Amino acid sequence: MKNEKIIDKSVDEYLTYLKYERKLSNNTYESYRYNLIKVGEYFNNNNLLELSEDDIRMFLYKSKESSKTNAHYLTVLKSFYDYMLDLEKIKVNPCSNIKQPKLEKSLPKFLTVNEVDKLLNIDLKKPIDYRNKAMLEVLYATGMRISELLNLTLSNYNPEDGSIKVMGKGSKERYVPISDVAIKYLNLYLNKYRKYIIKNSSDYIFVNYNGKKMSRQGFFKILKALCQKSGINKEISPHILRHSFATHLLNNGADLRIIQELLGHASISTTEIYSHISNKKIKEDYQKHPHYKK
Repeated sequence: MKNEKIIDKSVDEYLTYLKYERKLSNNTYESYRYNLIKVGEYFNNNNLLELSEDDIRMFLYKSKESSKTNAHYLTVLKSFYDYMLDLEKIKVNPCSNIKQPKLEKSLPKFLTVNEVDKLLNIDLKKPIDYRNKAMLEVLYATGMRISELLNLTLSNYNPEDGSIKVMGKGSKERYVPISDVAIKYLNLYLNKYRKYIIKNSSDYIFVNYNGKKMSRQGFFKILKALCQKSGINKEISPHILRHSFATHLLNNGADLRIIQELLGHASISTTEIYSHISNKKIKEDYQKHPHYKK
């Protein structure tokens, strides 16, 4: 297991609660675990229940982390102490009077339609080329998270009605339609080429050279290589196709609520960031007006 460090009883109890009662995703659970361990290490693995508001303020001040990282530390600590309050192990939450750091609002990066076309123009020669084509077409056609894509199993896909059942955050299921193009290449991969990659029985749709579930790192390497080959000189990440999906839908008139449902956002406020991107694009396009600077 990662981070085999000293964890005090209260933290261990809280982590058990997150894993088995809150049922957080593995990535979220690990981020909470990592943050609590780092705080414990800073205070020489002292009992976190003994920390004061001043202790936590000092930790955040001296952490030399970004405001976003410190905001996450504070969220984790507040949640931890709220849980301990419920158990009556402390009388006050030491984080209750600490305000979240101000975060710089940065718009998510995305690819243009032309760049997406270049990325998806994969030279199909080998079975893995068809796998890569299907992976990227499905990701761009659905806007799902990379973890959702890689956890797809054969039973999640319904080729008859052209939809995929996605297991989102908090184990929430949603059904996402996929485009005819994505269906075409997904069917081609599943019916003709997947058998040449997979070595043992596996329910996962997208598998690696060893026939096992594709990893996030494996996907990132593929994406980076394809971007370089396509001449796309942008900082790339698996999430960039999710942002591109949402941005392109909005720019083509899709309703924000529909995009929220497709992305699996719990709150519309999370989805609204794409309207800022759309407004920025409108302004940039308007600046091309021949009399804009006259």
